[in-house]
Amino acid sequence: MNCENLIQFLSSSPTAWHAVDTVKNTLTENGYAELKESEKWQIEPCGKYFVRRNDSSLIAFEIPEKGFAPFMAAAAHTDSPSFRIKPHPEMKGSGAVRINTEGYGGMLCHPWFDRPLSCAGRIMVKTENGFESRLFKSEQDLFMIPSLAIHMNRGVNENTSLNKQKDLMPLFAMESKEEIKLYDVIAKEAGIKSEDIIDSDLLLYVREEPRVWGAKKEFISGPHLDDLYCAWGLTNGMIAADNSNAIKVLALFDNEEVGSLTKQGAYSTFFYDTLKRISISMGKDEEDFLMALAESFLVSADNAHAVHPNYPEKIDPTNQPKINSGIVIKFNGNQKYTSDAFSASVMRSVCEKAGVPVQEFVNRSDMAGGSTLGNLSNVQVSLNAVDIGLAQLAMHSCYETAGVQDGEYLVNAMKCYYGSAIRKNGNRIELL
Repeated sequence: MNCENLIQFLSSSPTAWHAVDTVKNTLTENGYAELKESEKWQIEPCGKYFVRRNDSSLIAFEIPEKGFAPFMAAAAHTDSPSFRIKPHPEMKGSGAVRINTEGYGGMLCHPWFDRPLSCAGRIMVKTENGFESRLFKSEQDLFMIPSLAIHMNRGVNENTSLNKQKDLMPLFAMESKEEIKLYDVIAKEAGIKSEDIIDSDLLLYVREEPRVWGAKKEFISGPHLDDLYCAWGLTNGMIAADNSNAIKVLALFDNEEVGSLTKQGAYSTFFYDTLKRISISMGKDEEDFLMALAESFLVSADNAHAVHPNYPEKIDPTNQPKINSGIVIKFNGNQKYTSDAFSASVMRSVCEKAGVPVQEFVNRSDMAGGSTLGNLSNVQVSLNAVDIGLAQLAMHSCYETAGVQDGEYLVNAMKCYYGSAIRKNGNRIELL
């Protein structure tokens, strides 16, 4: 697979706002028109549309020629664990200026040490007629979180706990007579006055670019692979798909890493509101909408744990996903994932049709796992759904590792999925 497009996507998407903006530009280039939640929707057969919420979540959809139909939907998330910059962030002491941050999501902390860092997100800028939201990504190496020397912590390689308020404050500058403010640095780079920045949502990001590596160039490593690798695969799969008799839907939600309990998260009404408005705009009543949902399907795509060569005992004895070995279907007996025999069979049929191999992930029975988008979005919109992902290592690190071939598998599988429809005839299921 040519990874240039993927690397560009990852590099241009250091935050959820940037990821949505990148997808928006791709959709626009491919003929999708933007709708506003605050305006009436005019939807036509063969039309392609998208809508954003909070600029950090996006839902795109394509109407088939025959008009209203069941939905073939897929979802991923746009956010990743990071450090959020607090208001009034400058902290002085010991001759240095540090930046006050707090953790966002369940990150691996140790990989953040001794890397060049910067900040990105959105800033609210004062204008003549109020204020406006602007994307911001600093292209400077602004911060570093220095490790404590081993001479001062001899047990660091044995068992060290980290305090986010003490151990993980990034170094920004040395103290001087001239007061140093982060907003001054940001404003200069953004070409505005610092007093015109009303507020901001800024997170740290690592400055190291994604890269392909390995003896056969089979690995890709970089920031935000969980879950931008899936977001990239779903987007490209939908754009490349042939016409079908279903409404194609792509949902990219923010705030999965902190539970999705926001207006733009998978647990919100965003998904339901969008599907319902499609139905209303096409003149359908409540029963038409519910009938369509009964024939619809959702692929919830969020990366899966690959078996770690150094820790093979950490994964289930008989279900051990490997990098570059295909799509991973995720199961959980306590229903943290939506996959069941029916939905997994649909996904297996799609992958077989696309020539894509399939693997399975199940947690060890003595280890608790996390949840993802599917079961949360199903609270608002109950659909047959399957949870899948790409096998990866170092999940929730600021620099993760996955397989090059798996990205191609995902695009091909989603191209086939979006070009299909499901028809039920009693106990018989057909993939059309």
